[in-house]
Amino acid sequence: MRPLRFSINVTLDGCYDHTVGIADADLHRNAEAYIAQCDAMLLGRITYQMMEEAWRMPANGQWPEWMPPWMQPFAKTMDAAKKYLVSSTVDTAEWNTEMVRGDLAPFVQNLKQQPGKGIGVGGVQLAMALTELGLIDEYQIVVHPRIVGRGPTLFAGLSKMVDLKLVGREEFGSGPWGCGMR
Repeated sequence: MRPLRFSINVTLDGCYDHTVGIADADLHRNAEAYIAQCDAMLLGRITYQMMEEAWRMPANGQWPEWMPPWMQPFAKTMDAAKKYLVSSTVDTAEWNTEMVRGDLAPFVQNLKQQPGKGIGVGGVQLAMALTELGLIDEYQIVVHPRIVGRGPTLFAGLSKMVDLKLVGREEFGSGPWGCGMR
């Protein structure tokens, strides 16, 4: 069975707003490695749309000028990844994507039964639903050494506690640290 893995960046106070993190080469190297260890990405609508806007290869075949060279391995990996979009409001998707319709639990259970390295999860609402269903096998939380005191916090409103065991830890030179848990 291939594992379902959720990875997210948060501040020390649990805020998951993507605009408040430390975006540098270490962070993107870690994210690229995470996606590379997944056969596919299961994404919620909001995350899918943000990722597509930022990381889909432009039609001209050239990354935009604003993108530094250290960001491009992540961009290439995300662009090439097989994606599943979980949404009740989007009818079609491109960008190497299949739509997920119907009951989420059987779909994910079937996906996990297929051979391969693993499946990544992107999207806080989707991760919350999958956590409630007990389907996420591994959590990678990248904690940024920053307190923002505002914004949405991870797993707010979860109906039950989830006990985890630390299985790995990495400290980035720029400050954030990553923790892997099962």
